[in-house]
Amino acid sequence: MTQATPNRNAQTNADITALLRARNTLIWIVTREECRVERAIVEAAGKAKYETLFWDTADGMTKAKDGETVETLNDSLEALSYIEKDAARRVYIMRDLHKWLANDPIVLRKVRSLARKLQNGKPDVARSIVILTPSADVPIELQGHTIVLDYPLPERAEIAEILSDVLDSLPETVTRPDDATRAAAIDAAIGMNSEEIGACYARSVVLHKRIDPAMVSTEKRRVVARERVLDWFEPDPRGLDAVGGLENLKAWLAERRRALTPEARAYGLPSPKGMLLLGIPGTGKSLTAKAVASAWGLPLLRLDLGALKSKWVGESEANIRRALAVAETVSPCCLWLDEVEKALAGSTGPQGDGGVSSDALGVVLSWMQERAGQVFMIATANGIAGLPPEFMRKGRFDKLFWIDLPTATERREILAVSIRMHKRDPSTFGLDVLAQATQGFTGAEIAAVVSDALFTSFADDARELTTADLLRAAETVVPLARTSAEQIDALRKWAVGRTSPASIPEDTTTHKPTKALDVS
Repeated sequence: MTQATPNRNAQTNADITALLRARNTLIWIVTREECRVERAIVEAAGKAKYETLFWDTADGMTKAKDGETVETLNDSLEALSYIEKDAARRVYIMRDLHKWLANDPIVLRKVRSLARKLQNGKPDVARSIVILTPSADVPIELQGHTIVLDYPLPERAEIAEILSDVLDSLPETVTRPDDATRAAAIDAAIGMNSEEIGACYARSVVLHKRIDPAMVSTEKRRVVARERVLDWFEPDPRGLDAVGGLENLKAWLAERRRALTPEARAYGLPSPKGMLLLGIPGTGKSLTAKAVASAWGLPLLRLDLGALKSKWVGESEANIRRALAVAETVSPCCLWLDEVEKALAGSTGPQGDGGVSSDALGVVLSWMQERAGQVFMIATANGIAGLPPEFMRKGRFDKLFWIDLPTATERREILAVSIRMHKRDPSTFGLDVLAQATQGFTGAEIAAVVSDALFTSFADDARELTTADLLRAAETVVPLARTSAEQIDALRKWAVGRTSPASIPEDTTTHKPTKALDVS
């Protein structure tokens, strides 16, 4: 049974029409796309039986229909006075008014007074001011009079039309994409505005004589860099092969990967929400985040909640909202929250930080519940002390995984991966002996053993690495399992019954991965 995907653009247009019919006098629309959004507003205003005029500082007041100049009003106060005296049912799309509002208190006062005055107008001369701006920062004086709408970027159907327009304009000699390439090119363009999409498709044709989805995907880096609220990480190119063990987790990820395909969308399957990886430090949680993004072919963005905190009231939440909005813009993608227990440590309990972390938590929780894009969240935590219960409750994540110290089989795999990473053949080493010698080691400690042994062999006339070198390096390590035994034991006890094991238990390593308990 299929389920229709809601069209956010169509819903926003319907909202604008409803607001105009309800005679809202001041509408603040957040967008970087003037042309596309103006067309949508004109159409929405027409359904509400309004004529539309444009105003900007260069051309003054012009008609939406043909661009004919109505009045040469380059000053904002003159334009607002014109609206006040006008006697027609009209919508005025103000392109540059937000700049005047930010710098001129007289203009700010005039807009506030005009918004109140227009509320009492007769229906046949109802007037509404629509302010187009890339900023969501509404002056506090106008917040009680203003409806704020964040206009969505193009969705798949609209992107498909842009792609069709580009292809229709090309000569027959240019190779047309097959259905799979076309779908990939559309997915890759999600997160860019219409002008960027058209330019990117055209550039792909010029450079490659075809539509190249990979080239389109690289454009998303500019979106992240422009906002400066997220870090773009290079996923590990080895994919899940970079992660030794964790077979239950890998099996679950393989199953969830299919939920991001067009077939899953047609089936009506919801996008996967994400997972929380709880475990001992050094057991591969961060490596898994990088590997998942690579295996799924998705961008990996890291959200550092601590870096976005500010001492100014409201600024922390605004930064986090912007970061999450960017993630939705770039979707489909993986969003990585590393060591999330530290970022949220001040949200509850006596260590509270005056409400900053609590407010940040509220923003994150609200987004996790209401998110619209295909953003797969990977949260990692080394402990539970700083994690609020509401962050881990059912429905926030698809799964909570517990990552313990690696089993003997997993230690063999980690050793093999680490040795291979240093351009050696794992089959020439005694992996069984080494796995026994590294019992109780974390994955990071095992990888460090290989590096330390290489330093030793290189110092000894750059001879070839041996199993004996690795064993000697292992003997020098005091593992975390010994120095923090009490904390690890407490974490294990908490995880029982609350999380799903990421690894196959030691005594069943010859069996197939077991199904983990779903908490969605």
